[in-house]
This record gives sequence, C-alpha cells and structure tokens, in this order.
Amino acid sequence: MKQVLDFEKPIVDLKEKIAELRKFTSESDIDLTEEINTLENRLSSLEDDIYGNLKPWQRVQMARHKERPTTLDYINELFTDFIEFHGDRLFGDDEAIVSGIAFYKDTPVTVIGHQRGKNTKENIRRNFGMPHPEGYRKALRHMKQAEKFNRPIITFIDTKGAEPGKAAEERGQSEAIARNLMEMAGLTVPVICVVIGEGGSGGALALGVGDHIHMLENSTYSVISPEGAAALLWKDSGQAQRAAESMRITAPDLFELGLIDEIIPEPKGGAHRDVKEQAKYIDKVIDQSLAELKNLSIEVLLEKRWEKYKQIGDFNEQ
Repeated sequence: MKQVLDFEKPIVDLKEKIAELRKFTSESDIDLTEEINTLENRLSSLEDDIYGNLKPWQRVQMARHKERPTTLDYINELFTDFIEFHGDRLFGDDEAIVSGIAFYKDTPVTVIGHQRGKNTKENIRRNFGMPHPEGYRKALRHMKQAEKFNRPIITFIDTKGAEPGKAAEERGQSEAIARNLMEMAGLTVPVICVVIGEGGSGGALALGVGDHIHMLENSTYSVISPEGAAALLWKDSGQAQRAAESMRITAPDLFELGLIDEIIPEPKGGAHRDVKEQAKYIDKVIDQSLAELKNLSIEVLLEKRWEKYKQIGDFNEQ
C-alpha cells in the first residue's frame, strides 16, 4: 500500500519481516519455513484483532484513504455500457459528480455518484469531490430523466460536503441541495443509495434520499466532519478523534439507530485492498434491493419511502 495508516504500522512491519525471511531463505541454504509460518499465523491474528475492532476515528481514516475506490471504480466493476452525461443545462458541468446511464446485468439504470480524485491534479479537477450547485442540478436532471423512462436510480455517496465557497453560494448551493431532497422524496422509481466513503452533511444528503440506504463497513455519514464538530464544541479541531467517538457516524452506529438498511462488509484491511471483491459485496446488496423494489407499484413505493423516513428519530405530534 502507498498510504499506511498509523494503526496499520504493526501489520506492515510484520509483513516486511516475513518478506525479509522469505528472501533470505531463497538466497541461502537455511530453511526458515517454520519461522515464516509462525509469523504468518501471527500476522493473520494481528489483522483480525486490528481490523475487527476498529474505533470510530480509525474508520474515518479508512473512509478517507487515498486509495479507496471511487464511484468510477465501482461503475467499471458493476455496470456495462455506461454512458456519462454532462452539464445541468443552466450553468455548466461539475466533475465532482458523475452521472449517466448503464446496464446493471439486464436492467437499464441511472447511476449517479460523487467523484473525488486519487492524485493532486485529479482532485483539483474534481474539486476534491465537493460538488457545486450545478453538480446537484445535473444529478437531478438525470433523476427526472430516469423517472421519465422508468429506470431505477443507484447513487454512490462519497464527499466531505458540498462546496462552501462564495461562488457556489451565489449560484444557489442551498437551494440546489434542498430541491434534490424534495424531488428525490417523490421520485416514482426505486432509488438505492450506497455510502462508499465519506457521507458529509448536505453534500451527501443531496444524493441520499432513497428507498434503501446501504453503507460500506468503514464508511462514515454525518452532519459535520469530526474536525468541524470538535472546533464547534471545544474550539479545537485537534480533538477530532474525541468528536468521532461521540458523534456515532460509523456504519454500525447508524445501523443501530435505524438510519441505514444494511452494512456492506469490506475485505480485510479495507475496500482499497481488493476493489473486485468489494464490488462483489456491493453487487449482492444492489441485486437484492432491486429485486425487492422493482415490482412495487408507485403507490406502495412512495408509501414505503414515506414510512421509512417518518420512523427515523424520536418526535411528538400535537
């Protein structure tokens, strides 16, 4: 791996030790097979212990991993004949959101997702996955097109949040997000949402109103970043780890709270370790969701969606 997280260093050190012993064995007459096997067993146990007991801040780090698969990675693995569309027909094209049509197995679908870069040049081009209002309007245009042609919609969520700059606000950032929330609530086709990395605030919600919402095991979904919450609560963004512990932003927490429908497992060490294996896990969940939703009448689909969101949280009616 190019990027090694702090809590992964014991694993990396042990792997390097095993590699050294293997090299020494191949270049000499000394057989160290038994020692290597012992270290490999220790490595497996260490990986199970570390990756099986990740703390909230460690999951945040995994969700932000530079090599974590993006929307386009999953599109290449899960769909065929993908055609990307561009522009919102109002201002321009926002490359922080990818949108188009494709086949999922034999079913025509509309696919929409946040897209971040994997290097500095691409991140600048994609605005680090933070959409402007034209990105959300592009997404909505294609959602309405999907509704017109009765295509299910699949969204991939992975953003720190919507672009907060002056130009975005001048072009109606808040209105664009709010309109997406309103329109998605009433779409007459199935909507399946998958959080694949960071789900940050309204920037994520604008693609996140769906019939089924799924999260990768090491993804996060929150109203604000841990750094932002720490700065507000304790005037110290350095306490982000403390904030992550208390915010309940991980997939297990959100599943317990009833905000998501299913946790999608990840390969040992995270989605970036094996994109193809991760895509298989996502494929299984999407297939199950489509099978459950595609034959529902419009009335039943909308009623179930309404009931889903009505049951989130505690409130009193007077």
